[in-house]
Parts: sequence; C-alpha cells; structure tokens
Amino acid sequence: MTMLPIKEIQERSDRHPKPSDIKFQYGTAGFRTLGKTLDSVLFRVGVLAALRSKKLDGKTIGVMVTASHNPEPDNGVKLVDPRGEMLESSWEAHATALANAPNSVAFVAAVDEVVKATKIDLSIPARVVFARDTRPTGPQLVAALKDGLEAIKAEYRDAGVTTTPVLHYLVRTINTKGTKDSYGEDTEEGYLTKLSDAFKKLLAGKPTPPPLLIDCANGVGALMAERFKAYLGDIFNINLVNADLHTPGALNNSCGADFVKVNQKLPPSITLQPGQRACSLDGDADRLMYYYADERGQFHMLDGDKITTLVASYIVELVKAAGLDEQIKVGVIQTAYANGSSTKYLSGRLPVKCVPTGVKHLHHAAEQYDIGVYFEANGHGTVLFSPAAQELISSHKPSTALTNLKNIIDVINQTVGDALSDAFLVEAVLAHKSFSGVEWDSMYCDLPNRLVKVVVSDRNAFKTEDAERRLVSPPGLQAKVDELVRKYEGGRSFVRPSGTEDVVRVYAEAATRTEADELAFRVAGLVYDEAGGDPSQRPKEFL
Repeated sequence: MTMLPIKEIQERSDRHPKPSDIKFQYGTAGFRTLGKTLDSVLFRVGVLAALRSKKLDGKTIGVMVTASHNPEPDNGVKLVDPRGEMLESSWEAHATALANAPNSVAFVAAVDEVVKATKIDLSIPARVVFARDTRPTGPQLVAALKDGLEAIKAEYRDAGVTTTPVLHYLVRTINTKGTKDSYGEDTEEGYLTKLSDAFKKLLAGKPTPPPLLIDCANGVGALMAERFKAYLGDIFNINLVNADLHTPGALNNSCGADFVKVNQKLPPSITLQPGQRACSLDGDADRLMYYYADERGQFHMLDGDKITTLVASYIVELVKAAGLDEQIKVGVIQTAYANGSSTKYLSGRLPVKCVPTGVKHLHHAAEQYDIGVYFEANGHGTVLFSPAAQELISSHKPSTALTNLKNIIDVINQTVGDALSDAFLVEAVLAHKSFSGVEWDSMYCDLPNRLVKVVVSDRNAFKTEDAERRLVSPPGLQAKVDELVRKYEGGRSFVRPSGTEDVVRVYAEAATRTEADELAFRVAGLVYDEAGGDPSQRPKEFL
C-alpha cells in the first residue's frame, strides 16, 4: 500500500507557513485575495490538485493562477476538472480545510483526512497542468505551487503565461487525446488553429467586417490576441489597445470588461468614431463586453445579455433551417443579474432558466439542453453542445445551416467563458445577419440598471434563496427591500454576497436611469446600515 510522503510534505510545507490572521475560503472563483498572502495556499493547492488527479484515476487536473478582473495586487488560484470544467463543488470544502490548517503538522493530518474521506488510492500517479496570468506575484506563487506538486511527487506541465480559457482548453484536450471525444490538439497552437480556422470558415463569402478594436485590460489577453493576428491573416483585422504588460499597476486599471460594465462608459483611453464598435476583455480574458458609438458618437454598451440574445437567436435560426428543431432543443441560462428586458425578449422565443450566480451553476444547467447558451450580464459565458447534438449535427444531411453549426461548435470554447472565442462568434453572427451595433442593440431595449458594491465586515451574514433573488438573512432586510422596490415603476432589486471578495452586491433596475440609480443607492444604504457599517465612513452616495 503506497503511503503519503509525510516527511517530504511536512518539510516543504514549513517553507510556506500559513499567515495566522487570515481565513481562506474556496469560492466561486477559487481562492482570491491579496497576492502576497497566498504563498501557503498555492503550496497546498499543489498537493490538493495531485490528490484530485489520483482520485480520478490519474486524469490531468488544471490549476490556474489568476485574479481575473480584480486589481493587480490581488491574485488567486482555482482548480479545473478533467473536462475543463470547474472543480466539483464537494471538493471546495477540502480545499478550504487544507488552506486553513494552522501549521504543517495539521496540514499533513488534513491531507490524510481527505485521502481517507474520499478513498484515494495513493499508488495512482498524479498529473497536473498549470498556468498563470501576468500579475507580478505570479512567478513566486507558481514556485510555491511546484513545491507542493513535487512534495507529493506529481507529474506536472507548466503552460506558462496564458489566458484562463487556454488553460481550460488544455485540460480538456490532454484528457481526451486519442479518444472519440478528442477536443483538439493539446497545445496553445492547437487552440489558436482550431478557433481561427472555424472563424475563417464562418466568414467565408461574407463582406470583410470592419476592424475590431479590442481593449485587452493590460492583461494576458493582449498576448493571445496578438498571436491570433498571425492566424487570422487578412480575413479579419484586430487593433489592440490597453495591451501594456509592463507598467506596474496598469492591469484592469480604468480599462477592461469589468470597468465598462460597472461604470457603463468607455475606458478613458478609448475614443470611438460614430458607428464604430469595440470590445473589452478582462484581466485573464474570460469576460467580454461589447459597445459601439451611434451616429451622434453616443456610447452604447452591449453586455452579456445582449450577447446571449444575439447568439441564441441565431443558433435557433440555424437549427430550424437545418430541419433539426424537433430533435434539438436550445435553452438559455441566466442569473438574477440578467436585465429584465432580455429575459422578457428571450422567454417569448425559447426556454429560459434562472440559476444562482457563478459559472458552475450556469454551466451545469446549460448541460441539461441539447444546446445550452449562457452568458452572465458581466460578459462571462459560452455555448454548450451535448454529445448527442454534436453527433446529430455531424451526421445529418449537409446544408449551409449545418455547416455553420459545425463551425460554431469549433469557434466556441465549450470548457469555459472565453472572451476572444466569444468575440469571434459575435463577429461571425453579425456578419451573417448584416448587423451593425445599432441593429444588434435594437433587438430589445435594456431597462436602466445599476450595480453597487457595499463593503461589509462579514459577507457570510447575507444568505439568499430563489436563485439569489431574495434574502433570507439578515432577517427582515428583504421586506425593507421589497417596500422600496414597490415605489419605482418597473422596479427590481436584489442583494447577494460576492463570491470573490468581502463585499455585498446590490443590483437595481427601473423604468428610468435616475430611478434605477436612486433605488440602487437606497438599497445600498439599507445594506450598509444593516451590516453595522460605521456611520462616519458611510459613502455619501448611499441614500
């Protein structure tokens, strides 16, 4: 019977002591906090990833070191399961337990506990692939991760500095290599070739789209977008802005998808000509936000809800044109953040399901359809094709609609939201429908909305139900929110704890911009006071 290399794990763990004053929590986005505090977490995640691999018969597990759209001083780490999906939720508790063991002896005991609880055969080899984004704390955290992998004698592959979607793609391709489910070549070149070839086929015979301006958030997406240029050739031009990977503090600073969504305005570094469209990625290129300037030069945002509507409507058209609408059911998954107008528009055309926020909930619900389309309002999303749907599409009698569906399957990164892949899909649909930003935007009219962050001492005091649309704790707060909402025409508001930082998020929408803002700031004031916020520090905009 193979034993845990206890001495090796303990000695190496001593080099990565846990800070005594921090409690780590594995949430929606894995572990995420100030990068300089994560050294012990990365060492322990190395050991955990190896255990996960052994539990799954030596399949390769992914580890991504990133804090996505967070400020540059933050960093984080998340595990990726063999099909490129998020870590199985029952293992999140194991991750949290290992990260919080107070010292090396307790850590080894916690590892032993996971081995026993999940019945792991330690003789099975462990395989892990990892990557990181461009954050300055990345190299040091990767060194701690390697130390953990070496302590438990795992085989590993360093995928270097790349985007989160590429790492997810690599995990799936490594694990399906040489099988009937092969997802492509397990290299960055394989990813670039697969997506660009499918995109070029989708654009064949269409007028060349105007060049696309891409705001890269001064993050790792700039590297990948630059590499795509060579693969796209003359068929599609992309111009990169905010592609500075060297200036300290530039990452996600007044740019990127999250900046655009939260502030509902252009990054200050971008000027659009009337009629021009552009998009923003976030720091690890898994979120996408589109926007355009109308003929008066006015900014209009095209968020994840607008992307869902465009993509889902087009896929439904193709399925119908291919004569498969009786066999293939298309569905849309949204969260409470979806604009009420988008839900209304889509509900009249196809099934729409609302689930709690977080990719794992959306992804899982999307798998229940033959073709599941999900985009969070923040621009994170993808399209999933079930194995049965893919089989049907590949074996059905050939037609133009069918060829387009086949190419959509290849241009989409089905493992996770992928900003560049999603941008190619959007551009292909716009080309096929001869839409500019104006026609796309006019599919439905968004209700004005506002998202406000409220800093709280303990986000865990806020508990929700009904796909996070209603609060059950603190007691009585939901009734006060309901009372406020009733005062506004078309009013809707909900409060939920963030899965990634110590804040509570307040979302509100109403018939006018002024009313939406007022409702959001009134609810934010309620939350701040309820959470015991310091009256002297109360943000002045909270009503």
